[in-house]
Amino acid sequence: MTRKLFLLVISAGFLFVLAACGGREPAPAESRPAEGTVSLTVWGAEEDEALLQEIFASFKARYAGEADFQITYQFQSESNCKDVLLGDLEGGADVFAFADDQVAALAAAGALDPLGAEGAVRAASLPAAVDAASVGGTLYAYPLTADNGYFLYYNKAYFTEEDVQSLNRMLEVAAQAGRLVSMDWSSAWYVYAFFGNTGLEVGLNEDGLTNYCTWNSADGPIRGVDVAQAMLDIAASPAFANRTDTEFLAGVQDGSVIAGVSGVWNAVAMKEAWGENMGAAKLPAYACAGQQVQMASFSGCKLIGVNAYSQHPDWAARLAEWIISEENQRLRFEMRGQGPANINAANSAEVQSSPAIAALLEQSNYSQLQRVGGKFWDPVAAFSGSMAQGNPTGASLQAQLDRLAEGVCER
Repeated sequence: MTRKLFLLVISAGFLFVLAACGGREPAPAESRPAEGTVSLTVWGAEEDEALLQEIFASFKARYAGEADFQITYQFQSESNCKDVLLGDLEGGADVFAFADDQVAALAAAGALDPLGAEGAVRAASLPAAVDAASVGGTLYAYPLTADNGYFLYYNKAYFTEEDVQSLNRMLEVAAQAGRLVSMDWSSAWYVYAFFGNTGLEVGLNEDGLTNYCTWNSADGPIRGVDVAQAMLDIAASPAFANRTDTEFLAGVQDGSVIAGVSGVWNAVAMKEAWGENMGAAKLPAYACAGQQVQMASFSGCKLIGVNAYSQHPDWAARLAEWIISEENQRLRFEMRGQGPANINAANSAEVQSSPAIAALLEQSNYSQLQRVGGKFWDPVAAFSGSMAQGNPTGASLQAQLDRLAEGVCER
C-alpha cells in the first residue's frame, strides 16, 4: 500500500476526531490495545510555548491509555519553516506551524499530503483560511489563525483618532513629544505597505515560482521614485525608528515608542504596556506625489502541517486537529491574542470586541493575500534599508528601483 493511500485510510478511520474542530468532544474511541510509545516533535513560535504545552497536556489527557506520548517542542520560525523542513524532511518535525505562503511549495515537495477527511475542517473554518491552506482547491494543511497581517498600534495618551489617519501627522506629534513611531523596514513584508495602493504591482507569475514587479515604473500618477522619495522623507523625521518587531516591543515597554506597525501576536503585550491607552487602527495614509496614499498590507493565515514522512502519521494528524480545535483556538486568543480561523471562535463576543482584531478587519479592506516567490524578499529589504538610512550612497532612486525589480523578477 502506498504511503498516501495508507494515510487516507487511516484518516478515514478517525473521522470522529474532526468533531474537535467544531469545539465538540470527539466520540469515545473504540477499545483497543495501547500503541506503546508515540514520539512526536512539534515546531512553533517561541512565544507559543506556554500555550502549546497546555494544549499538549490536554491532548495527553484526552488519549490517556491509548499510547505513551512523548511530545517534544522546538522553536522554529513560522516564516522560514519551509526551508528548514525541506532541508531534512525525514528528520523534520511531525507537526509544524507555518505561514500560508509556503503551502504550495511544501505540497509540491511532498512534505504535505492532502488531508484525508477535509470536510469537517472546511465546515469549521473561515472560507478565507481554507483557501489559504489549499492548493488547487485541495486542502493540505489545518487553518490555525486568520490574522497574519499588520496594522497600527498607538498610545492614546499622545494621539487622537484623527492624528492616526496620517503617518506624517503622527511623526509630527511624536517629534514634539520626543518619542518614536516604529516600523520594520528590514522586512519586505512590511515595506509592501508603501507600494500596495499606488498602482505599482508585484506578484507571482503563472509558474507559481517567479515574480513580476512594476515598482520601478516611471509612468503613471505615482511612480516608483515617488514612493522612494516619500520613504526618504519619513526616514528623515527624528521621530521615525526603523525597528524589528522585537525592538518595537522593547521600545513600547521602555516608553520610547508610542506607535508602530505590528500584528495581533503583540496584542497582549501591548495591553500590558499601555493599559487603557492602547489603541489600534488600520494603517495610516502617507504623503506621496502630492496626495495621501492609504498604506496597504499583506494578509495571510498561520497553518498547522503534518509531515508526510512522520513515523506516526495518524497521531500527528490527531494532534494537529487538537491544536486547531475550537476550544484551543479560543485558548490561543485568550493567551496570545491571535485571531481564530475557526468560525465559531472567530464569531465569539470576546474576539469580536478585541481592538486588535477590529483594526485588522478594518485594514483587510486594503490588504492582499501574500503570494510572492522567494526572490521577492532580499532585493526589497536591500532597497528599503537604503531608504531607512537616508540613501547614504546618494545613488539614483530610479537605479535602485530598477535593481530591486530586476532582483525580484530574477528566474
